[in-house]
Amino acid sequence: MKGIEDMLAMAQNVQAELAKAQANLDNIEVEGVAGGGLVKVKASAKGRIIGVSIDDSLFQPGEKQMLEDLIAAALNDARAKADSASNAEMSKMTSGLPLPPGFKLPF
Repeated sequence: MKGIEDMLAMAQNVQAELAKAQANLDNIEVEGVAGGGLVKVKASAKGRIIGVSIDDSLFQPGEKQMLEDLIAAALNDARAKADSASNAEMSKMTSGLPLPPGFKLPF
């Protein structure tokens, strides 16, 4: 029975480490950019939007569609960077775990 107890203890440790890593993702910030820096979106690696910055030159009548497109592009860029940062952080955390080859955690 010692083997099962060891496996359960290891599973609990993995679960605790994963919870800690997940909580840390909200402290990692990324910035999505569009329009050569005219629109910037700051987000956490967990995907929470922290802030949006729009250059004043985009506040012109008739530029509404372009502004909307740039905001969407900046949000998508921030999301992609958040996913990348999250994957990198989780990979660091799981690199020392004795997981079977090809095993993916549910994130």
